[in-house]
Amino acid sequence: MSDLKESGFKTSEVLSTLATSFDKMSENDKKAQIKKTNGIFQLNIKNAEGKEGIWVIDLKEQGKVTKGPAKKPDCTMTLSDDTFMSLADGKLNGQKAFMTGALKVKGNVMLATKLDGVLKGAKAKL
Repeated sequence: MSDLKESGFKTSEVLSTLATSFDKMSENDKKAQIKKTNGIFQLNIKNAEGKEGIWVIDLKEQGKVTKGPAKKPDCTMTLSDDTFMSLADGKLNGQKAFMTGALKVKGNVMLATKLDGVLKGAKAKL
């Protein structure tokens, strides 16, 4: 999934790995993950240089990760590359990131809480 990678974004490595994990899932596992999550996440990530990258994790219809804005995201998250990496590594709690302003959420805030489980689940499968 090299089309997901963007230089200057550590996040793109994690999302590329997540996409690979979705691709390796059986159809039943993928359907179960989609049913459990039931949402489309748009991640607006800003790197250290101030450049913004946009990725979409579709766990409502397709069970895949793409680059570029979503047509109708259920939850849009805006955060820095470093904040995303801390969340993905489990070093930062999503609720704490939200409360301190490091993570901004538009749309379904409760859906945002499910992203943590998606990242952890993908990491466990690799």
